Amino acid sequence: MNKTKKLLLINGPNMNMLGIRQPEIYGSDTLETIEKLTVERAKTLGYECECFQSNYEGAIVEKIHSAYGRVDGIIMNPAAFTHYSYAIADAVSAVALPTIEIHMSDIHSRESFRHNSVILPYCIGQVAGLGKESYGVGVEKLVDHLEGKSYV
Repeated sequence: MNKTKKLLLINGPNMNMLGIRQPEIYGSDTLETIEKLTVERAKTLGYECECFQSNYEGAIVEKIHSAYGRVDGIIMNPAAFTHYSYAIADAVSAVALPTIEIHMSDIHSRESFRHNSVILPYCIGQVAGLGKESYGVGVEKLVDHLEGKSYV
């Protein structure tokens, strides 16, 4: 029997406000639309994708913990938690699942406090600045990693 291949998409605080929040930065698509696109992209690559969003740091930590032994990898847009959540960084480190950090905006060209990620050192990489397509590219790069494709 073949094991089902699974990914977990985690979105952090305020991502539930997509479509309303700063459309000049984040576009007009809702989180629901972006989740559907992400699930579809994963499916075309042979993976199921579960979606989760929370505005609460502890809920995200618990979701990461619950992923251990249950999913193959994590796609995460930690949103504001990117810059200061050592709890989320420690959770990603603890479960040791391949994780890719994604951002719709280019965090490196925005306010200086957004330039640093405390989570990235525990991730396989980061995709930023591609709008909603950051999610699809993130899925592709995570699946490439899971399936042993490397880039030099």
